[in-house]
Amino acid sequence: MSKLNVDQKTIFELLSDKKADFLIPDYQRPYAWNEEQCQTLWDDIFLFSFPNNNYESFDENDEYFLGSIVTFKNEKGKSEVIDGQQRLTTIMLILRSFYDKFANMQDKNSKQTRELIEKCIWKTDTFGTADKTTLKIDSEVATDNDKEEFLELLRTGIVKQQSKSQYVNNYKFFQSKIDEFIHEFSGYIAYLPARILSNCILLPIEAESQDTALRIFSTLNDRGLPLSDADIFKAQFYKYYGSLNKKDYFISEWKYLEEITGSVFNSITGTPMDELFARYMYFLRAKEGVKSSTTEALRKFYEKNKYTYLKQDQTLDDLKSLAQFWKSVSAQDKDRFSNEILKKLFILNYAPNGMWQHITSVYFLKNRDIDGLLDNEKFANFLNRITAFIFAYAITNPGVNALRTPVYDEMVNIINGSEATFSKYKFNYSQARTSFENYIFTNQRNATRSILTWYSYTFQGQQLIELSEIFHLEHIYPRKRQEMEGGLKIENNIDSLGNKILLESSINIQASDYRFEDKKNIIVENKDAVNINKQAKLQKYQAF
Repeated sequence: MSKLNVDQKTIFELLSDKKADFLIPDYQRPYAWNEEQCQTLWDDIFLFSFPNNNYESFDENDEYFLGSIVTFKNEKGKSEVIDGQQRLTTIMLILRSFYDKFANMQDKNSKQTRELIEKCIWKTDTFGTADKTTLKIDSEVATDNDKEEFLELLRTGIVKQQSKSQYVNNYKFFQSKIDEFIHEFSGYIAYLPARILSNCILLPIEAESQDTALRIFSTLNDRGLPLSDADIFKAQFYKYYGSLNKKDYFISEWKYLEEITGSVFNSITGTPMDELFARYMYFLRAKEGVKSSTTEALRKFYEKNKYTYLKQDQTLDDLKSLAQFWKSVSAQDKDRFSNEILKKLFILNYAPNGMWQHITSVYFLKNRDIDGLLDNEKFANFLNRITAFIFAYAITNPGVNALRTPVYDEMVNIINGSEATFSKYKFNYSQARTSFENYIFTNQRNATRSILTWYSYTFQGQQLIELSEIFHLEHIYPRKRQEMEGGLKIENNIDSLGNKILLESSINIQASDYRFEDKKNIIVENKDAVNINKQAKLQKYQAF
């Protein structure tokens, strides 16, 4: 069982501790609090410290809980902050703002409060004297270009001219709020920071390892974004490129990848960058010859052998090339792909599961040329084969888990230079036909939309549709309207494919709750719309 050290502490107790040595690690995200969040924190603290705008209404035994700080001790003895980075950084900015305001004040309370703040910002010697060169917080955030400005601001209180960093913006904000406070409560300036130090509570949770700290964060945090696997990978890359004196290069490349993946991937779980690493993982698994249908968790895979894959120049180059490929797919790039290939990719975009994306990533990374391009004819043949296999397998062997074995096997074959033929997993004709005939194509099943999309492109004249278009599944014969169609008897199940079409969302809104004749007229009236399976729709409706 993991060991935890949990002990509620005031801000002063936590930060003035001689052992306090916090590190915002390289894999954390940049500081992001804006003025709105700072205003909320300031209002909460002020209302707590000066109830009803009256300093005498404050109960010295009251406490205000600011939240948790989740850390673990790294190999250098520093407390790496997993959760609470934004909160802890902002508290430091508030304390530094008060400290500067006390610089020229000679009253006893102000001088004592300033000394208390010193012990929270800087490390102290044996006699409790602050060492103004050594802070109690440090930042190594790889993608935060302003971290040095933050640290310098804490050390000196000097704001760089024309600075636009969030640290400086928030520091100036707190200074302005303190000025307002002094104007209104001139005789009680020391009371507010004293109450912040002594009555505002944090819950420091020190875990025994990074993994434990990350799990705690995911459990406790219901508002912030937990650190993703990609954030951890970023730290490993950062260390590697730092050893090559190429940190700036890496940061630029990483930001570029974040921009691409953010515009292309819509992951159900994890971040867009996690999705990129997942697709690349299948390529690396195939290179290792792994055919197992059991897939390791993303971080478990990459952390093997001390993150060896993240300590190679080739990895970042591959990730960039892979991201650009999927960006071209998403944008339906006609300079990169022929119109026929874009149609095939459109069909696969409606595949019953996402396995096609993984095997296509493997195919691309294995078969791209020096410019990152694929042979159009060979790529078209590959897409034909995986479409036929994946779509049919969804009917004969429902469930994505069943598909893993043949697809993982084929990924290794691709790496070994073979074509994707799925020769070990041929369908039995009679069994496959029976599966299709007995399959109930409900609207809730992904295979229904998949087969209808494929069917639409069996018509030679079907135009390429933008991936942003939204289509709905619609019955030609709605259950509620059957008896109103002149006693027309439906021979087959209402959920057979022959009774379904894909409608653009705008047309479906018009047609979804109408009698059959009205529905038919609406479809025919919209025959010139840019729509999917236009010929199929007209063919079905005009038959009646």
